[in-house]
Amino acid sequence: MNIYVCVGSSCHLKGSYAIIELMKEHIAKNNLTETVKLSAAFCLGKCASEGVSVKFDDEVVTGVTPENFKQIFTKYVIEAL
Repeated sequence: MNIYVCVGSSCHLKGSYAIIELMKEHIAKNNLTETVKLSAAFCLGKCASEGVSVKFDDEVVTGVTPENFKQIFTKYVIEAL
């Protein structure tokens, strides 16, 4: 699985680096370092959303925040694998 976290201007201001750190932490905690590739993306085209945009393979999810991160990670990573 490929995960791209937007680090463009808008998402950067909304906390994309906190989301990247949470991704790293949860990938390691769930022993997914061989299964999941985490990368940064400069724009996923969803700048008007309230939170950070994250692309899971071919699906872009908007509005990712530290508060809803665990729910989104479970749905789009754990349940998808």
